Amino acid sequence: MDYEQLIRERYSVRSYKPQHLPKEAIDKILAAGHVAPTGCNNQPQRILVLNTDASMELLRGCTRSHFDAPCAMLICHNRNESWKRPYDGALSSPVDAAIVTTHMMLAAHNIGVGSCWVMHFNPTAMRETFAIPEGIEPVALLLLGYPAEDASPKHYHNEFRPIDEVVFYESF
Repeated sequence: MDYEQLIRERYSVRSYKPQHLPKEAIDKILAAGHVAPTGCNNQPQRILVLNTDASMELLRGCTRSHFDAPCAMLICHNRNESWKRPYDGALSSPVDAAIVTTHMMLAAHNIGVGSCWVMHFNPTAMRETFAIPEGIEPVALLLLGYPAEDASPKHYHNEFRPIDEVVFYESF
């Protein structure tokens, strides 16, 4: 698919067919995240794949924003493997995890898999439910599945602020 078309057509899917994703689709999505850029190429992302009825049922206890998706990936970052900005100690790993998530979200759409990036989840519940080790921080939940027949973008999907409200040029 043409990149311009891909980024314009992709939307947050909130209605899915009940079938789990085949391993081939999951592998393609994960491969896109695997090649995403990270600070100093430290690759601090850690991804938990949930693609069974049992794991998705456990997920429902961590978020109400699951939209009955048949598959999800919890994208985390390892604080101990993060590049650290020397001026103020800021970690690149949360941003790295977001870049990885974006790559996977776009790759999913490219192969006909719908997705919805969810941040509304209880990180403590995620940590306890899925035995996430210390130092590994959940950043994003990427819901995945084939869009249901009635799936459509929200009414505000194609509403954007004027570009001059969000982009500024330096002037000397």
